[in-house]
Amino acid sequence: MAAVAETDDNGYDRFAPVERVVDVRGTAYRLWHPPDVDALIDVAAFEADERIPYWAQVWESALVLAEDLACVDGTGKTCLELGCGLGLPAIVAARRGFAATASDYEEAALEGVRYNAARNGAQNLATLLLDWRRLPDDLLRHDLVVAADVLYEKHHATALAATIARTLAPAGEAWVADPGRARAVEFEPAARAAGLTVARSPARRPHGATSGPEIDVYVLRWPGWRATTFGG
Repeated sequence: MAAVAETDDNGYDRFAPVERVVDVRGTAYRLWHPPDVDALIDVAAFEADERIPYWAQVWESALVLAEDLACVDGTGKTCLELGCGLGLPAIVAARRGFAATASDYEEAALEGVRYNAARNGAQNLATLLLDWRRLPDDLLRHDLVVAADVLYEKHHATALAATIARTLAPAGEAWVADPGRARAVEFEPAARAAGLTVARSPARRPHGATSGPEIDVYVLRWPGWRATTFGG
């Protein structure tokens, strides 16, 4: 039986979250998530703004990004996760020394990030409410920008590419993990149109997984990029 979380003061306990333990390269992370995603669907919110509670699950793409981040020393560097959901990559980044920020356009997701960050030794993780279609003027640029399985709707490829272009430092990298969703074919052209170079890592599953989707990781950089941040 799944464990049930204790009461928390940020309101996340209203979801009666249950625990999932995931292994990230030998380190156990305890993630608390709503037990019934379907119960979170708001028909009015979807009709008004295509909002679906994707944030309430731990996706394979997030596991792959978390595993990649677990291999990086983030000391002295910044990391921004876009469309973070429960924020596993951002939590791992914070644990690896990054000054990390998890962003999403669902406040409930950010409540979950703060709840889970506190339970995984990442209390210094910042959160940011962010809509890619309405970017604020004061967005900071980051050494690493990551996003896991966020290419769902028709506008996402262009919006994500534009947001990465607004938030990626000149010598930084962006990592976008995707399980082969139909909209992903639009992302690479959108990123190039935004002025970024794009490479793709060999698709793989999370370590230990023998079924489920294989995850593509797109690596984005500015033209003329030099290996000053993460190596060549």
